[in-house]
Amino acid sequence: MPFADLKDARIHYQLAGPEHAAVLIFSNSLGADLTMWDAQAAEMAKTFRVLRYDKRGHGQSSAPPGPYSIAHLGRDALALLDFLHFDQVDFCGLSIGGQTGMWLGTNAPERLKKLILSNTAAKIGTNDGWNQRIDTVRKEGMKVVAPAVIERWFTPGFRAKESGTVSKIQRMLESANPEGYAGCCAAVRDFDAREKLGGIRTPTLVIAGTHDPATTAIEGRWIAQQIRESKYAELDAAHLSNIEAREVFTAEIRKFLAA
Repeated sequence: MPFADLKDARIHYQLAGPEHAAVLIFSNSLGADLTMWDAQAAEMAKTFRVLRYDKRGHGQSSAPPGPYSIAHLGRDALALLDFLHFDQVDFCGLSIGGQTGMWLGTNAPERLKKLILSNTAAKIGTNDGWNQRIDTVRKEGMKVVAPAVIERWFTPGFRAKESGTVSKIQRMLESANPEGYAGCCAAVRDFDAREKLGGIRTPTLVIAGTHDPATTAIEGRWIAQQIRESKYAELDAAHLSNIEAREVFTAEIRKFLAA
C-alpha cells in the first residue's frame, strides 16, 4: 500500500495504467476517499497513468491537527507530484477537489495540462453553515451528518435505484475521520476564488449536476464564464455526478482530454 511522506502529512495514493502514459490525477470530494473514482479509474487507466489519493484527514492518509486550507491541499497535491516525479498532469477534482484544482490553476499553472472542475463552486456555503457542521461532527461524530449529506450527493431516483451503491458511499462517509473532516470543512469555509478565476489560463472543463443542491448548475455555469479557455457540461445528476452519471461523466472527461 503506497504512501508519500510529505512535510506534515502522510498521503495514501494509488497508481494504475501504463507506466509512461500521460498522468491524470483525481481529487476527491469532502468526506470521500479515493474509491469514489473507481469507475473512472478503471476506464481511464486504459490509456492514462491514473493517480488517485486521499487528501489529508481522509481515507488512509494522516490527519494532522487542523484547521486546513485549500492552499494546504493544493501544496499536498504538488508535493505528491514531486514525490512521484510527475512534472505536468491533467487534474480532475470534484467539490473540494475542484476547489483544489482552482488553487492549482491560479498558483501552479505550469504543472497542469488540462483542468476538470466538477460539481464545485468558487465559494461554497456560508461560514455559519460550515461552523455548525464542524461543531456537530466534533461533538457527535460523522454518523449524525451522513444522512443529510447523502441526500445532497444523490437524487431520490438514484438512491432508490442503486441503494447498494448509496449504502456503500454512506458507510465510507460515516467512517471518515471527524477531525480530518472538520479540518477540510474549514478549508472550504475559508476559500473564495470568485475574484481569481479569470486568471486561469489552463484549458478547463466545468462539469455540473442539474440536480446538485450543494454546488448548483448556476454556479458551475458561472465558473465556466469566468475561465477563458473553458467548456461546460451539465449532467443529469446531483453532487457526486461521477457516480450517479458515471458513464456520461467518464465519456465527457475522455472527450475533453483527447481534444
